[in-house]
Formats: sequence, structure tokens, C-alpha cells
Amino acid sequence: MIPTPIDRQTVDSLIAKAGIQDFAHATIREVKQVAAAAEKASGVEFIKMEMGIPGLPAARVGVEAQLKALSNGIANLYPDIQGLPELKQQASRFVKAFINVDISPEGCVPVCGSMQGTFASFLTCSQADKRRNTVLFIDPGFPVQKMQLQVQGVAYETFDVYDYRGDKLRAKLESYLEKGNICAIVYSNPNNPSWVCLTDDELRTIGELATQYDAIVMEDLAYFAMDFRQDMSRPFEPPYQPSVAHYTDNYILLISGSKAFSYAGERIGVTCIGDKLFHRHYDDLAARYEGLPFGLVFSTRMLYALSSGTSHSAQYAMAAMLKAAADGDYNFRNEIIVYGERAHKLKDIFTRNNFYVVYDKDLDKPIADGFYFTIGYPGMTSGELARELMYYGVSAICLVTTGSKQEGLRVCTSFIEDHQYQQLEERMAIFRQNNPV
Repeated sequence: MIPTPIDRQTVDSLIAKAGIQDFAHATIREVKQVAAAAEKASGVEFIKMEMGIPGLPAARVGVEAQLKALSNGIANLYPDIQGLPELKQQASRFVKAFINVDISPEGCVPVCGSMQGTFASFLTCSQADKRRNTVLFIDPGFPVQKMQLQVQGVAYETFDVYDYRGDKLRAKLESYLEKGNICAIVYSNPNNPSWVCLTDDELRTIGELATQYDAIVMEDLAYFAMDFRQDMSRPFEPPYQPSVAHYTDNYILLISGSKAFSYAGERIGVTCIGDKLFHRHYDDLAARYEGLPFGLVFSTRMLYALSSGTSHSAQYAMAAMLKAAADGDYNFRNEIIVYGERAHKLKDIFTRNNFYVVYDKDLDKPIADGFYFTIGYPGMTSGELARELMYYGVSAICLVTTGSKQEGLRVCTSFIEDHQYQQLEERMAIFRQNNPV
């Protein structure tokens, strides 16, 4: 055995000290904690791939608009619970420009990041019809969304989409929906952590079944237009960001400022509720909330109870970023395509050293290079691989924590620096020699 960059005993003792029983189930924060401690104890720089945090500067157009709003004294005023009118207008226009879907400004409601948008959406969907009390996840997915349901006491079901792409998706979805208890269907597209991108045919299947079984689709667009295999950054021109909104009226789109605009710190996003769903009256919601329709329950009850609105100055930032993008003055894709370039280089290093990409295709097409990708190693479970890589100064999270049934890890490209490619190359060469296939 060639000595590893970090002594095994050092890492093992830190894992034990953190109280982690099974490294396969270690959370993102726990992995980050052990990596930071191991880096400090050993003096060896870690190649950190566990945290899904933007590694780029915030969009300047947003920063300038927010600073101007603060200078004008906006910080002392409560925001309207429905949102800044300019932001609502620009969100509606942005959806038209980049998804080619018409949503009225009324249904575009600012939230404290998509995290709050999903929390409030879960509350509203799960209370709309007492017979439908369960959320269905098309996994893998963002683990915190399941935590939100745990906090709310709402049941959920889940399946790994790995074996149910294309024509296989309809029967699998219907096996859950036909029970009559599913209130909402949730997925991200592109997907966190696998980076699979659902096709238009798959989205049509989801939309048709949502209509047939009266379920609401929550489409998480945190990584908006980040399928870099095609350029979706030209406003009001195809190709557009694929969306279920073309195939059903029962949809909520969650648009985040965090990744596309690198505006994660200000916690700003927009929840866009389709017009028919926004105005729909559910008997159970009406009885509980004075006859209000779905959209107003979402804003004037759920959001109001959670935070009394969204950061006032951040709404000016989001409005400016959406406007600049739709005007064609700001090409956000040009700013963030570096994630795809990093993924391409990282995949090359890993695969040349006996690793493989776990979620490797969208049907017959190779997976896109983007913010995330997934890796596995022959003969190793998720937990074994994650722990072994820690000895080489590489940190990543196990797919099992995301609802995946596959053995492997999620790799995030956001914090990779130029000098670390050579480090990774050298360390993975040692890894390959120490772990022959």
C-alpha cells in the first residue's frame, strides 16, 4: 500500500469523534466538519466536493440594484406579502422569455429562497384535500425537502428514477398516483444530485398523470437552464428550459436566485403558481382559510405566517437580474458555464482512474456536464468510497442520503480551483494503485 495523503488513523478518529456511526448516512454538514478538521490536523489541502454552494461572485446587476434600494431607505419598510410589483412583473416575463409559458404576475410570489418556497408549497398542497396527504418524490433529490415534510408531519413516498426513464416512467408514477393519496409530485430538473435532465416526453407523462389524478407538480428549477448541452440563455427564442408547465395546469415552478445568479446569500427566489391553480378553490382550504383560493392561501397565510414576506432589498436585486436576463443585457449562462467546464475535467480524472459515472445518461444521451455529477468505484459501497476518499483529502456525500438506490457519491464542482486538478490527478493515481480493480 502506498501511504495516503492523510493518515487513516487521523481521519478515523475524527469520524468517531463526530459521532458518525455509518459514513454512508453522514450529512453534508458532518462530512464538511470532518474534512475541515482533517485538513487542519494534517495540513493537507482538501478538495471539497460536498457542499452545493455557488463558487462564483454574485451577479453584479443584482448587487447594484440591492445597494441602490438600501440607499433609498427601503430597509425600514415591510415588503408587500404578495411581493414587489416590479419583481412579480419581471418574474412573469422571465418565465415567458426562458420557458415560453404564460403566468400572470399575480402568481409569481417572492420567497426567501426556493427552500421557503417548497416549505410553503408543501403546506398548501398537503392541506388542499384531506384525502391527498402524501408527497411523491422522483428521486434522487435534495435531502432537506424531506426534512421539511418531517417537520410538518406530512407523509411522503419516493422512488429512484434510475431504472424508470423514458417509457418506464408512466407505469411507475401511476402505481403511486392510483392510490389516490398523492397531493404533490416533486423533482428537480436538472437534478440534484444526479444531473439527469428529464426529457419533454417524460415531462409530458408527468403532466398528463398529474392532471388525470389531480396532483400538483412542484418543479424545482434551482439549476435553471444549466443543461449546458444546449444554449437556453437567449430570451424569447428556443430552445427553452423544459417544463411540466406545458403539459398540465397543476404546477408550481420554483425559481431560485442562488445558482443561476450566484445570489445564494440573500435568500431570494420566486414561486410561480400556474394561473388556474392560483385561482382554484379547494373545499378543505376554503373551510380552513375563509374561502381563499390556492394562491392566496400560499401567500397570505403560509408565507405570512412564516416570515411576513421576503427581504425587501433582495427583491429589487432579483427583479433587476430577471429583467436584465429577459432584456438580453445579461447572459447568466456565460457566467455559470464554468461549472460544466469543471465537471468535464473532473470526470476525465476520475474515469481514467477506474471510477465511473453512476447516473451517466439521459436515455441515449450522455449526461450533461454541470454543477453536480455522480461517481462510483467498482466493488465499493457508498459509505466505503466516501470514507476511503477522505484519506486522500477528497470529500463528497453519499447518494443514499439523496434517496438514490445506487452505490456512489455526489460530486459538486462549485469550489474546485485550478490548481486542484493536478492534486486530484496525483491523489487518484495513488487511489487506483491502492484499490486495484
